[in-house]
Amino acid sequence: MDSLSELVNLLNSTDKKLFRLFLQQKNKRFDVKNLALLDLIETDDINGLNKLYESKKNNDAYHALRKRLQDNLLLFLSQKTFENNNSDTYDALRLVVVGRFLLENDVIKIAFKCLDKAERLAEHLEQFNLLNEILLLKVQYTHLPGAEGLDALTVRFLRNQSDMQREAKLNMAYAFLRQELQEIHLKGKIVNLTALILKTIRKYKISSQDLMTYKSIYQILFIANEYAAIQQNYGLIERYVDRTNKFMQAQVHKKQSYLFYHISILYFLANFHLRRQNFAGSASYLKDMMDLMVTDSRYYALFYLPHQLLSALNLFFTGFANDAIALLEESLSNTKYRSKPEDVEDLRICLAMFLALCNERGSLKQLTLLTRTDAWYEKKMGMLWTIRKNLMEILVHAQFSNIELAMSRLNSFRRRYKKYLLKTSEERVLLFLRMVEKYLLKPDVVFETAYRKAVLNLAGRDENNDIFTLSFIAWLIARWEKKTAYKVVLTLIHDDSYALQ
Repeated sequence: MDSLSELVNLLNSTDKKLFRLFLQQKNKRFDVKNLALLDLIETDDINGLNKLYESKKNNDAYHALRKRLQDNLLLFLSQKTFENNNSDTYDALRLVVVGRFLLENDVIKIAFKCLDKAERLAEHLEQFNLLNEILLLKVQYTHLPGAEGLDALTVRFLRNQSDMQREAKLNMAYAFLRQELQEIHLKGKIVNLTALILKTIRKYKISSQDLMTYKSIYQILFIANEYAAIQQNYGLIERYVDRTNKFMQAQVHKKQSYLFYHISILYFLANFHLRRQNFAGSASYLKDMMDLMVTDSRYYALFYLPHQLLSALNLFFTGFANDAIALLEESLSNTKYRSKPEDVEDLRICLAMFLALCNERGSLKQLTLLTRTDAWYEKKMGMLWTIRKNLMEILVHAQFSNIELAMSRLNSFRRRYKKYLLKTSEERVLLFLRMVEKYLLKPDVVFETAYRKAVLNLAGRDENNDIFTLSFIAWLIARWEKKTAYKVVLTLIHDDSYALQ
């Protein structure tokens, strides 16, 4: 999809009507084709160029028209965002714009009142860049009657400069860690998380006190959570979770300005406890998360699908499969056009997994709805997610007797991911794949003692104790147990002695 189409897709039906009105008001001539081009984009008409211009020589005119439409759309979106956003940050920005306008027109007393209010908001929100602009504007007009003294402004300006530098260092450290995370995700780079974080802290000269803020805690926990997901071992980040718990308990007064970070941290904690099979702890954090989400519609919309995903997983792995499936189906039916595609794909693959483990053919339909390319999934969802998706497709097709298709997918998977898995020391995935292949070639192999022992040995390894990994292994065990993989995985999770049989 091209960038102009992506921008148009951000508009709902009301926005589109307003944008058309916006264009009509800007159009000074009757032969402007921007509205016609908008119609073609909305209908996805591949012959749009020919309908707009008769001759192919008008390619340049067509691209110039697209450029002008995109510029107008960006202007419309910026105005709409500024007008409709009710956050405190935008309130402060509006006050700065008004304050500057009033100062330029000699309405001094009201102008300084606007800037004082904007400064209080920016300071409360820790918007240091905005605060810097406000203080500079005040300094510029200290010669006017009623202006604040230059010395007092200088003290606050220098203090804010220090805060800006601290935040800049934290942001650079976070960017560096995210970059390293991409290397782990896509290229299989091997790193020790604790050593990497310590190295980064030293590199950017960050103090321990700098790390004790909602934003920095969120950033570290985000990195830690992603790292644990790649390693499929959430025990590796327990120290960061403990540190987060201590920080959260110390925050008696929770500012509304930290709501995004607070909700995000609760999500990470809920996910950590889910993956460590502490389902009660996870559910408790999800309740706290929802209590905060309902206080702000913006964050409710942003976190709704991730919250539903974790809630469904908690229900499913505590024995309430029907409730979990119903929750995901309802959530998917309520997804709005602005829902993040990644969140929707997460819900859909999870629903496919639930149905497959319960031996429901509906899982096949859910898999057909995962229509994006592997390259897209690798980039947006990560290598681990994409590998799991491909493995699940193999198992589901095998489960419902599409053996040839399952073998074809297996061979394609091996060609695409074998090198990556070997590079990242994930031979256990290839071992699991060999066991699946043996079953596909000779289904009766599941009744052989050596085969069963090899599968149970996989289930008994500490590194395979993750709920998703156990779900894959449960699928193999279910072949000879003559029961659903769901019943097997519940036993694996809740009965430690099962895998030792």
